[in-house]
Amino acid sequence: MKFWIEIPLCCLLIAGIASCAPSRLGADYGTSFKLQKYNQIADPQAGGRVETAEGMDGRAAQAAKEKYHTGFEKEPPAQVYQLNVGGIR
Repeated sequence: MKFWIEIPLCCLLIAGIASCAPSRLGADYGTSFKLQKYNQIADPQAGGRVETAEGMDGRAAQAAKEKYHTGFEKEPPAQVYQLNVGGIR
């Protein structure tokens, strides 16, 4: 009878000790965030330079921005489809 009490207690003890082991979640916590942040930085030294960035001039950038914003103002025409079956409309 003593055997049937000791086996479950030993199993509970082993399960309790195994649950205290460190998990991979604790070791890798925040790694994916840090990797994404690092991969999105195109030039890490950009903040230290004072010369202007190369690219579009002010007028071209303003025109592109205005064209972008006015593109949302016009509503596209609705497309109408007709299906004729045997001459019946």
